[in-house]
Amino acid sequence: MSSHGTTLRPPSRDHLDWPFYDDSHRALAAELDAFVARGGLGEIDHADVDAACKQLVAALGTAGVLRHCVPKAFGGASDEIDSRSLCLIRETLAYTDGLADFAFAMQGLGTGAISLSGSEALKHAVLSKVARGEWISAFALSEPEAGSDVAAMACAARRDGDHFVLDGEKTWISNGGIADVYTVFARTGEAPGTRGISAFVVFADTPGFTIPERIETIAPHPLARLRFDNCRIPASQLLGASGEGFKIAMRTLDIFRPSVAAAAIGFARRALDEAVAHAKSRRMFGATLGDLPTAQSTLGEMATAIDAAALLTGRTAWQRDVQKRPTTREAAMAKMTATENAQWVIDQALQLFGGRGVRVGEITERLYREIRALRIYEGATEVQKLIIGRELMKGTGR
Repeated sequence: MSSHGTTLRPPSRDHLDWPFYDDSHRALAAELDAFVARGGLGEIDHADVDAACKQLVAALGTAGVLRHCVPKAFGGASDEIDSRSLCLIRETLAYTDGLADFAFAMQGLGTGAISLSGSEALKHAVLSKVARGEWISAFALSEPEAGSDVAAMACAARRDGDHFVLDGEKTWISNGGIADVYTVFARTGEAPGTRGISAFVVFADTPGFTIPERIETIAPHPLARLRFDNCRIPASQLLGASGEGFKIAMRTLDIFRPSVAAAAIGFARRALDEAVAHAKSRRMFGATLGDLPTAQSTLGEMATAIDAAALLTGRTAWQRDVQKRPTTREAAMAKMTATENAQWVIDQALQLFGGRGVRVGEITERLYREIRALRIYEGATEVQKLIIGRELMKGTGR
């Protein structure tokens, strides 16, 4: 039972009958539902997000859920990271609790670049610990003056013999302050703009690496500003080659961006289920709220908006997993549509709840706060539109 919400039940699985999914995904969904139903996530204390995230990562690791974040050779569930599995997991966890979804998502995003471009030694050192929930990971790309505009990155790394020396700042970094390992992007200057950026692995105990500020947001989760002052890291912790950092970052985001859409769908499904249950039980005007045509019309639009987003998201994950082709355009479409639609669905659910919907502790109030950030992180809606337009101009559409 969530605060002031209905008794938690599994989300709808009707979409698993779509041709995007196979029996392994249906089995995974059943395992996830059983895991949540038996209380596998434990009691989540949203007043202490650091402790809650550490607890959730440990629980997800023990249950084997985090194995889907890394390749099989390093403790993962499948030979390659499976986008459809990521989406199903995030949808389920977001439906249950936004902090649980966050804890899972960052384990994948934080080490995605290592899975793609790390040396065998780095992969063995990091990935299995992340899959078991023993280490927490983070992805450090954004800066005070370089969010969507990655080319404006100022954090720099210079070569010094067998080391690189990092100087600068990162901000809005999820898991900042609690992560054991960070994937950090810094300017190495091989070329102007995005062509002169490299990617590195930085461990939390590295001298010269500090957390000068923790950041609070409307949907609390571990978030921080990072500082690098003459921070020396071995050259062996470079991911890929110098100057390949932007490509590595974009490849990582392409893998995990559809799962952001899936998380938004999970939030939206929960909002719809709560709204339907409320409409059936809320007495007014001699009937129930659900008997009113206006309420039925709203619920119908909400359900349609969710399915539209789920179709785009399933298509994107399937194309990546099965067709093995780039999905930059499709991922942007899915992320944009799912997050925008989910914001609208949750707003409509809150409206159906009336005054009760904005009460602190209500599920609609929590969902309203949780969905807002998804329209910004891993590429704001406006950036997704630019990506789609750019891909169309390149002639990459079919």
